[in-house]
Amino acid sequence: QVHLVESGGGLVQPGGSLRLSCAASGLSFRISAVGWYRQAPGNQRELVATISSRGTTNYAEDAKGRFTISRDNSKDTMYLQMDSLKPEDTAIYYCSAQNVLGDYWGQGTQVTVSS
Repeated sequence: QVHLVESGGGLVQPGGSLRLSCAASGLSFRISAVGWYRQAPGNQRELVATISSRGTTNYAEDAKGRFTISRDNSKDTMYLQMDSLKPEDTAIYYCSAQNVLGDYWGQGTQVTVSS
């Protein structure tokens, strides 16, 4: 059974940083495309950043220059380094993995940016 478990969320002041982690199990992480998405109250889930199995990255416009997605295939873990956080970044952040066998999602971790 596939499990994706996010961690690292919390409360941070505007301008601060957080590093989210997502540990995967039960899937071939190395060959999976993985990514981070977020959903704020009243909004649809939206893309934050993705990274392919080969390491190619893609960012939402608002994330460019502030967020960095990475992966460590030796640990079956992906990361999202978030810097210069803004109140509008407040949301539940979900990690996701996709491969030929299906799409998988974590339960989410809350990120709140507030003074």
